Amino acid sequence: MKKIMFCGGGSAGHVVPNLALCEQLKGKYNICYIGTRAIERELCKSNSIEFFCFDGVKLVRDKVLCNLSIPHKLHTSIVQCRKILEREKPDLLFCKGGYVSLPPAIAAHKLGITILTHESDMKPGLANKLIARKCRRVLTAFPSTAAKFKNGVYTGTPLRKNLFERDKLKEKSRLGCDLRPAILVLGGGSGSTAINECLRGCLTELCKDYNIIHVCGRGNAVRSTLSGYRQIEFCDDMGQLYACADYAVSRSGSNAANELIALKIPTLFIPLENAASRGDQIDNAMYFYGRGLCRILRQSQMTLSSLKQAIGELLADDKLISSLKNNNFKRGNERIIAEIESALN
Repeated sequence: MKKIMFCGGGSAGHVVPNLALCEQLKGKYNICYIGTRAIERELCKSNSIEFFCFDGVKLVRDKVLCNLSIPHKLHTSIVQCRKILEREKPDLLFCKGGYVSLPPAIAAHKLGITILTHESDMKPGLANKLIARKCRRVLTAFPSTAAKFKNGVYTGTPLRKNLFERDKLKEKSRLGCDLRPAILVLGGGSGSTAINECLRGCLTELCKDYNIIHVCGRGNAVRSTLSGYRQIEFCDDMGQLYACADYAVSRSGSNAANELIALKIPTLFIPLENAASRGDQIDNAMYFYGRGLCRILRQSQMTLSSLKQAIGELLADDKLISSLKNNNFKRGNERIIAEIESALN
């Protein structure tokens, strides 16, 4: 049985898509994972995936002094990864981008191991730019991104099967929602202080007519007895929350954005701004907005008043709801798996 080693981590966004592929490939291939002591180790353990650990090194944007030790740390990481790869002898390394993918990819290239990588965002991240020439293919979530690589192939994003198989009424009952529509609010894996604070300023009014399911980030829950308001610090079963959601307010990281659009949930995206990121969330949101599949509120323009207005406009946007219903956006699992199997043959 051939062995596939997955890598990617640091945030759930670099791990969960890999897990969507792992669950389909298990049994047919020997599946394992290489990563750091961040969230990827925890998620692999809970999904019974064999895990190998190395010390990662991350670029800190806009802080030059923090990055002076990167060359030494990167060399150490590559050496650690090489030892793991030499021992485990995978037939293929599948990378999901991000800083966790870089050392394994460099080590695999030196050992002559076939590499595939997947880019989630419209604009390629630094790690995938560095990995690209070492790969057989660069698979992409968006069509225009593939054209930026000589070996780019558009496949779409891997999405978990269990997101599409849930019963709305049953999941709403389990979560304690009443018969009113539910608005799911997502601030990203670690929560968003800006969205959390602004939402909580609107809650009394919103909860008169809606259930609010608020994924606020670990350690960000506050004391509240408001009827219809449910706080969840972190959820490893997003399928349940998506099933409950009639509408959503969300950051626009690629995975969340692709999941919400694929599930046809009318969504107001509030992208993470350039000052706090490389601008990828704005690009992701604009891609779907340009196709009439979402609404956008820029964080720089977000106030209690503008958020309430934007949510109201989302709920009344029949054209958006119709566009989502007629959209045939599909998950990329089958196309990605076809590329994996082609690389293994």
